[in-house]
Parts: sequence; C-alpha cells; structure tokens
Amino acid sequence: MTSEFDLIRRYFTRATPGALLGVGDDAALLQAAPGMVLAAAADMLVAGRHFSPDDGPGTIGFKSLAVNLSDLAAMGATPRWAMLALALPEADASWLRGFAGGFFGLAQKFGVELVGGDTTRGPLTVCVQVMGEVPAGQAIRRSGAQPGDEIWVSGALGDAALALAHLQRRLTLDFHEAAACLPFLHVPMPRVALGQKLRGVASSAIDISDGFLGDLGHLLTQSQVAAEIAFAALPVSDVVRRYLAQPVARECVLSGGDDYELLFTAPAARHAEIAALEEELALRLTVVGRIQTGEGWVLRAPDGTPMSVTSTGYDHF
Repeated sequence: MTSEFDLIRRYFTRATPGALLGVGDDAALLQAAPGMVLAAAADMLVAGRHFSPDDGPGTIGFKSLAVNLSDLAAMGATPRWAMLALALPEADASWLRGFAGGFFGLAQKFGVELVGGDTTRGPLTVCVQVMGEVPAGQAIRRSGAQPGDEIWVSGALGDAALALAHLQRRLTLDFHEAAACLPFLHVPMPRVALGQKLRGVASSAIDISDGFLGDLGHLLTQSQVAAEIAFAALPVSDVVRRYLAQPVARECVLSGGDDYELLFTAPAARHAEIAALEEELALRLTVVGRIQTGEGWVLRAPDGTPMSVTSTGYDHF
C-alpha cells in the first residue's frame, strides 16, 4: 500500500531552486526579491461542484493551478510558488500520474514551484495556494476604477459555460462546436502576461471566474462607482454567437463563469496603449462599457434599452 509520504515523494516532489526550502520540512521558506511584495491567493475545487469526478486527472490538475494563477494575473503579479492540499478517495497511481502531469505542465510554463502541501484520504478535493511577486505599489486592485474609465475584457466570454451547458444537456452542440468550447472549460489559460503588462496602465482589474456581471459588480463595489455595458460589445466566439438567440447562451455570456479572462478598467487616454497589446500578446482585447458615478450597472441592448437579467453569477452556496 502506498503511504502518504511515498505519494508525496513519487508524484509531488520537484526541485525548487527559487525557494530557500521546498517540500520535505514542516514549512517552506520563501523570500521575495528586493523591491517586491508577495501576492497570495487560494482556491478550492470540489468534485461534483467545480468539476466532474469523471474528468481526466490531467485536466483537473491543470485547472486547479490555472484558476489560482488567474487571480495573480488580475493583480499584475508574477507567479512564483504554489502549495497543494489534496484529498483522495484512494491512492490510484494512474490518476496521480495524470493529475501531476497536468499540474506540473502548467507550473513549468509559468515558472511555478510546488513548495509544500498536504494529502489525506477523503472525497476528491483539490486546494491550491499560489504566491507571486509584484513590484511594491504596483499591484492592480479592484478598488481603483474612476468615472470615465473604459471597461475592457480580454479574450471571449461564454465558451466554458456553453460547454458545461452542453454537458448538462441544457443545450446541444455539434461535435465541432463542443470540441471548440470544451478546452475553455477544462484547461483555461490564465492571462498572466496581460496582467503584468497592465501594471501602471489599468486602474482596476478582476478575473472573471464566477460570471461577467457578478465579477463586474465586485469591482464596482470596491471602487464605489457604477458602469454602463453594451451587450452587443461583449466579445464572444463564433460558436457562442450562433446560439445567442437562446436564453441559456446569453446567460453563459453574462453570468456563466469559468471564463478566467481579465476584466479591467483604464483611462480613455490609455486606449491606444492597451489596443497595441492585442497584437503583442495575440489576445483579443475589447472595450465593453464605461465607468460612471453612482452604484451598480446597467446593461444596454443593441437598441439602447436596459436589459433585465435574472442571474449575475455563480454562488457557491
């Protein structure tokens, strides 16, 4: 029988040259570079709530790290280290190899070192904490949006939620449409490079994890401002656009979640600077509205009338 420590040694111990001390002691020892402050974030993924137990272990490992790196991206931070707490129904060697492959594959892409964590037997649950560095005084927060700022969104909205709706049989995609959308659900790519480029440019930012409107609301509350959004301006893929006449697809765009794109604000005077990043990063960047004085948001239909929305985002409870 595989012991807890055999499991950690075999699947989760890697070299950590960027840490003073990594896996193997009671705690890791870390030190930020001179002039940097630490940014830390954590997310828990529970089987049956955040992913299906039938999902491939590689995609679960990848996504468990990706959703955390997305939080660092929103702050403009450079990822450095991660910690992993894993509850497993059993120590299945094949599953663990797949999970570790997905986790460390993404970690290597962004230079993240796993420096500690914990394992136990229990319902399948993955909890990851990430730590990164950001120059002192340059972190992008939710609280900096100002009236007149443009509201930007990276990438496209709704693909992951549309894929989930397909899997839940709330909507039927054909084979090619599903193949186009499913990667956004299972292996989202955090916008780390964009976050770093936005330091000193964006006035506020948040990653879109629980739904565009819900996360916009969090940003507006922290900044104590309001927003006007044009539904027609929201960036969507060709697949999502084909289904926009259906309420479920519109819900996917507005509140479906799992997008892991960045929603950020910036003064209109920085428009050309941000637009230039679209080509530099090969990433779609779209202005979807403006910050105003007041509270809350208004969503405008193509004819200019306010749209009513029944759901603004995912609620874990």
